[in-house]
Amino acid sequence: MERRQIVACGGFLLGSAIDEYVLGLARGRKLLFVGTATGDDSSVIVLAYERLAGRADVRHAKFFPWPPADLRELALTSDVICVGGGNTANMLAIWRVHGFDAVLREAWERGVVLCGSSAGMICWFEAGITDSFGPQLEGMRDGLGFLAGSACPHYDGEELRRPRYQELVANGFPPGYAADDAVALRFEGTELAEVVAVAPGKHAYRVEPGVEERLDVRVL
Repeated sequence: MERRQIVACGGFLLGSAIDEYVLGLARGRKLLFVGTATGDDSSVIVLAYERLAGRADVRHAKFFPWPPADLRELALTSDVICVGGGNTANMLAIWRVHGFDAVLREAWERGVVLCGSSAGMICWFEAGITDSFGPQLEGMRDGLGFLAGSACPHYDGEELRRPRYQELVANGFPPGYAADDAVALRFEGTELAEVVAVAPGKHAYRVEPGVEERLDVRVL
């Protein structure tokens, strides 16, 4: 079986040492950027190209007005698929309508490294905390489910993230992982293998009802 890897980042993956870390895990440097969560905003796509210029062979997949006819081939011939931030719920709905959820699972099982930050962190889990439904933070339980439990990005970057996630988990929301901005959790198969950060003082946590356990972090 191919090595299955997911790198889930709390925020700011592209343009940090984490993107080079991800590329170093992959078989090659063909990276597919998916910006569905921002409605395929052209400026976001251009920024991905700029931040990876000279270091990766970047392609992108747009779902508006419709996805490319060769979407599956584009994904399966990539070494890395990177998912940008934005509206997680909208992104997942669009992916499912076009069958991209199944394509992503196939890519993962074939050894393509999956990664992303914010929405691109939450999506791989069964559940996550999101502002997809408005400025308030809500629990969402219909992630892709490649990884068990829940995820919370921006743990140090947004004031309400930490207390709201702890509240949700205490009240029956699936326990899971929280990551500060510029911190990433790498999973091999479905097990956490390593946590990395771009600088000291950045952390990730395992969050259970009434318990927040700080995880060991390797600074890149």
